[in-house]
Amino acid sequence: MRSLCLAMCLASSAAVAADAPLPTLIDAAVAAKIKADAVAAAPQADEYTLVRRTTLDLVGRLPTPQEVEAFVASKDAEKRVKLVDRLLGTAAFARYQAYLFDAMLNDRAGGKGGSGLQGYLTAAMLENRPWDQMFRELLLADESKAKGSSDFLRPKLSDADRLTAEVSVAFFGVNVSCAQCHDHPNVKDWTQDHFYGMKSFLARTFDAGGTVAEREAGLVKFKPTKGPERQAKLMFLTGAVVDTTTVRELTKDEQAKEKAAADKAKADKKPLPAPGFSARAKLVDVALDPKNADFFAKNIVNRMWHRFLGYGLVNPLDQMHSENPPSHPELLDALAKDTAANKYDLKRLIRGIVLGEAYSRGSRYDSEAFPLPTTFAVGRLKPLTPSQLATALKIANTDPKVFDGMKFEDVEKRMEQFESQARGFASAVAMPTDNFQIGVNEALLFSNGDRVQKEFLTDGAGTLLGRLKTEKDATAAAKLMIQTVLGRPAADGEAKAFADFAARRTDRPSDAYRHMLWALVTSAEFRFNH
Repeated sequence: MRSLCLAMCLASSAAVAADAPLPTLIDAAVAAKIKADAVAAAPQADEYTLVRRTTLDLVGRLPTPQEVEAFVASKDAEKRVKLVDRLLGTAAFARYQAYLFDAMLNDRAGGKGGSGLQGYLTAAMLENRPWDQMFRELLLADESKAKGSSDFLRPKLSDADRLTAEVSVAFFGVNVSCAQCHDHPNVKDWTQDHFYGMKSFLARTFDAGGTVAEREAGLVKFKPTKGPERQAKLMFLTGAVVDTTTVRELTKDEQAKEKAAADKAKADKKPLPAPGFSARAKLVDVALDPKNADFFAKNIVNRMWHRFLGYGLVNPLDQMHSENPPSHPELLDALAKDTAANKYDLKRLIRGIVLGEAYSRGSRYDSEAFPLPTTFAVGRLKPLTPSQLATALKIANTDPKVFDGMKFEDVEKRMEQFESQARGFASAVAMPTDNFQIGVNEALLFSNGDRVQKEFLTDGAGTLLGRLKTEKDATAAAKLMIQTVLGRPAADGEAKAFADFAARRTDRPSDAYRHMLWALVTSAEFRFNH
């Protein structure tokens, strides 16, 4: 009965979604799943939470107190749409999404924004470059056409097995590494032919004196669990095979010519010319062919859904296969088709996700019977990324008066300065994973050293602490601190508790406020995007 109900609900949502905007399509599908699972959805988040969540997710920073109050006070029925569109149009959106894509592609917390892969990604995001074009540029790694693009492949070229696994995970949501030594024991989709077929597209690529180069021909062999050694074909995950005569060993003469050419290119500080036949280019062509593009399209949809809702339609993100079906198969299929039909416009996809009711649902749930995360019936807590946390610490101890009368463009310039100033601290914090817990290093950083005090809890001109130490009314000071740091009015009892604490330390009010500010910025409410 429950399966029948789910099928009927999904059929209903699909009918709604046929020509609907993305938020409507999303809302219908999520509502159908919630109804089918017979759970109660959490109410929509309050406006203080929503403006904080949206600003953190899109541009990687806290909203200023003025931005919060303007949003909450506005009676404009379209204010949420306008907030999202305003943030999507900023350079900060491009910078922060580039930071997250850098972490996604290289499994790291992001590098310097002006160089290497993150520099490439920032430029691409500023142009709203289509994701399929970015995929092509990253796989072809032509620095003359896309500066910084080679920094995805080049660090991985010493290990073709790792390169195969990471390309498959990053762009197709598939971890084929378990099929390296034998056919996957639990997933019939993945055999050794799939792993070595993908490796065959990439194994010809090598590092030629710090540049990405590729051989005209190449041969990958593997030993199956039974039978003699085999030669791998150029085979994509769908089983599509590229027919080519270049699947062969290089002759000794070809190897000698390659070495001579590589030595000359290194001496001339120039890249080797592209081969007449590029296996990597063929991989891109095959992967983007409409007959095979499901993996590529669904992977980016799933990753963006996970980024903004905290949980993928397919989990884990690298396990997209028949044994691990999506929570909302029709929705994933519809979003993937829509994304491909709209030329892989990431900004359009992101806009559709963050304007849906699933994204704006509250994270509090007044029942012990908590819904499964696959229902998206309640907002999911997301730990701040290192960049978000470090920039938030800068903003938290800034006197709100600094932003009085500032135009939005000037606020963005100031925030870019904060990002730059906080980058060193961000590198000391780990990028959170799905099962995030505060690590020992972060705990010690905040509680057992003076770096946080020196960088973020100073009381000079223009700081929140500098203003508070001149405040005569402890209750007013407490309300200002909570409003500035947490982005909401003080709840009943909070301001009084803070004021009482300050009253017991009238001999050293500056230290009292510093302790209170430290308590706020180390709280769960501050540490998470909720």
